[in-house]
Amino acid sequence: MDRSRRGRRRAERGAGGAIGLAALLVTAAACSDKPGDGAGREAPRCAEIRPGASPLRRMTRFEYNNTIRDLLGDDSAPADAFVVEEEALGFNNQAAALGVTPLLAEQLMRASEAIAARAVKDLERLLGGCDPAVQGPDVCAAELIERLGKRAFRRPLTPQEIERFERLFAWGNEEHGLSTGVEVVIQAMLQSPHFLYRVELGMPDPAAEGVVPLSDHEIASRLSYLLWSSMPDDALFAAADAGELRTAEQIAAQARRLLDDPRARAAVANFHAQWLQLTRIDTMAKDTSVYPRFHDGLPALLRAETEAFLEHVVFEDEAGDLATLLTAPYSLMNAELRAFYGVEAPAGAAAAPGDFAIVPLDPAQRAGFLTHASLLSVLAKPNQSSPIHRGKFVRERLLCHTLPPPPPDVDIQPPAVSPGIPTRRRFEEHAQDPACSGCHRLMDPIGFAFERYDGIGLYRETDELVPINASGEIVGSRGTDGRFDGAVELAHLLADSDEVRQCVTRQWFRFGYGRAEQAEDGCSMMQIQEAFAESGYNIKALLVALTQTDAFRYRRAPGAGGGS
Repeated sequence: MDRSRRGRRRAERGAGGAIGLAALLVTAAACSDKPGDGAGREAPRCAEIRPGASPLRRMTRFEYNNTIRDLLGDDSAPADAFVVEEEALGFNNQAAALGVTPLLAEQLMRASEAIAARAVKDLERLLGGCDPAVQGPDVCAAELIERLGKRAFRRPLTPQEIERFERLFAWGNEEHGLSTGVEVVIQAMLQSPHFLYRVELGMPDPAAEGVVPLSDHEIASRLSYLLWSSMPDDALFAAADAGELRTAEQIAAQARRLLDDPRARAAVANFHAQWLQLTRIDTMAKDTSVYPRFHDGLPALLRAETEAFLEHVVFEDEAGDLATLLTAPYSLMNAELRAFYGVEAPAGAAAAPGDFAIVPLDPAQRAGFLTHASLLSVLAKPNQSSPIHRGKFVRERLLCHTLPPPPPDVDIQPPAVSPGIPTRRRFEEHAQDPACSGCHRLMDPIGFAFERYDGIGLYRETDELVPINASGEIVGSRGTDGRFDGAVELAHLLADSDEVRQCVTRQWFRFGYGRAEQAEDGCSMMQIQEAFAESGYNIKALLVALTQTDAFRYRRAPGAGGGS
């Protein structure tokens, strides 16, 4: 599709989006217009500030590694050895699921000891130019405590905290010397709840009954962990110190700056990996007697393709929109991937064999990430495709439908592969069981659209020598019902769906805020949806919109109740 046609489609989608937005949530009726998106338009605000819950959020392993890297220059990824987080709502960063087991507590302690020991090996760099022989160890330690503590806790230390760390340094210094004094201070900082959690108390003066604005440093931390999955940088700390994170416009300007930094790409990739279940690809197994082209190195290669494609669309494509993610007739591949898919190198390509480059694809066969072999192979069985898993993915991840679990007495094993009988026929017979038909009618007709792709995502026209019927249908949705023939038509149907756009917004809200949306978030959700629509469903604009809501800028006052 050329750029002019894409631009027209974006404008049409933006104009039509208001239909779905009008019915988003009844709580949005409390909205009134006030300025605040930094772009000169009127953004909806709640007549009453209703920020929803602000749960205490512990760092994930991904955030811990990034924070240690940015705090101390330690890129050893120590959190890779921690116990894996529990998932909730499809993500591993949901506050309600991030408890601390005795095993994790021990791992955090041991990690802090190892990180501190590595840090003090370069004591001169750590002390930042303060010479203990000239200025004295206590002076250098005091400077370090104030400087490093502020960055570790993402706010200035209180006098009481400074005093405690200085006493700890003095003990270590007297017992074993300067290096040990610094080492135990770092250990203590890294084991503090103020490092491991994002502690938010808000400002003392209420903005409304039971509601307080977040402090500038708390806003800085929310911004950096939303867009970088790491601590604030010096510029963000400086803005917080100067009180320059008070208005929506100031916050939006910082959000756009953070999105221009390479760290934003890794954070967005983390969202995509969880949302699209790419995290499962590393443990994927396939029967090589059925799929001889599968090999141990293929999963990482397929994941790299999808990650490169998603990053290109979000950060480099002119539109950078949801529709391109779903319908782009191209991908990013290297020579090995082109050979796997059986596509030729683009004309004039001169990149090295391992380099990824844009590769045009047959628009009748491929459209966006839904037809990537990474996703298709993850959503398949070791020896066959899986209409159930593929249909369930679309229902839950793109339409935000919650499907009930199967009854406990129902056999959930897929029908066995039978020579001469195509997958569709086997599953249609399987789904006729009255105990199964209710859910299967919601999943299977969607999953059948992907039958032209085998269990490792390669295109095919026949299954068991029978021509494939890839027709399908969405039923029981909230505005996306329709028929289609094949995954490409399905992708275009989803790309034009307000329900899908709202679901993507909801997925980002859950991931970005670390919790499920609540009734109090109705106006905030409406505000995000409208900003997303006005941008032509640009993903970066959606991320900026997440920073503009009451749910982002305020919290319930401590002790006000409501799960804060």
